Amino acid sequence: MSPTYPQTVFLNGRWIPADQATLSVFDRGFMLGDGIYEVIPFYQGKPFLLQAHLNRLHYSLQEVAIMTKLVSWEDIVTEAIQHAGLSNADGAVYMQVSRGTAPRTHFFPEQTEPTVLCYAYPLQLAGFEHKRAKVLVLEDKRWHRCDIKSTSLMGNVLANNEAHHRGYQEALLYRGDSLTEGTHTSSFFVKQAHVYTHPQGPQILPGITRMEVIAICKELGIEVKEEPVPLDRLPTMDELFLTGTTTQVLAIGQVDKENETLFRREEVGPITRTIQDAFKQRLNNL
Repeated sequence: MSPTYPQTVFLNGRWIPADQATLSVFDRGFMLGDGIYEVIPFYQGKPFLLQAHLNRLHYSLQEVAIMTKLVSWEDIVTEAIQHAGLSNADGAVYMQVSRGTAPRTHFFPEQTEPTVLCYAYPLQLAGFEHKRAKVLVLEDKRWHRCDIKSTSLMGNVLANNEAHHRGYQEALLYRGDSLTEGTHTSSFFVKQAHVYTHPQGPQILPGITRMEVIAICKELGIEVKEEPVPLDRLPTMDELFLTGTTTQVLAIGQVDKENETLFRREEVGPITRTIQDAFKQRLNNL
């Protein structure tokens, strides 16, 4: 199920019908992409890894110096699910904070009131373990602070659009000679039962599902090496998978670069399957 327009949204302290929710054309989120967002999954109405997502939201807001008044984010998430009528369903909560409305300048204006938006929407989250992604390798042309979950996503959008236009589900990005992440996913590589993933830092988003998968690996005794994987080593890998808030843990079946297939695996690999099973158990324990 694709994301749908919600009937009700939280905008600047009030729940209102979506068709009555309006912003100034001078909102800096609209004019400059000057904002932060977060997406929180929920299963049968129960948010998953809520505090980790809110911690990332606070980190990104702090990094770009957007100061919001005291907001009970936990209550807003709960209310969003209820307002959408999804208390017994799967879906996601979208949250966005822009710097607010002000005359257009490239420097931060003083004393602006941030614009806060939140809503929930349904998603088909079950069955991820039965899917395999077809991925296109593209150069990572994004800015150098990918650790900030900014609404300025043009680099991600262009890469993901190229992948979809060519029949792929995702683009796997590389910077220099190393693979970084997907346009909206974290990437993992398996070689001889060891799991590799790019280390945290400004080149990748600190993925919440990525963090949970690393914790799962440690619990299962699977060695995780947080180090960059060179692009030329991709064909030598045994398994590849992606993680993300709505992607969950998705096996990669094929990776192409230009007109060359660099990786192909018909079935889900044993390490990926073990991690998927453990991830599903966490969902069952909500």
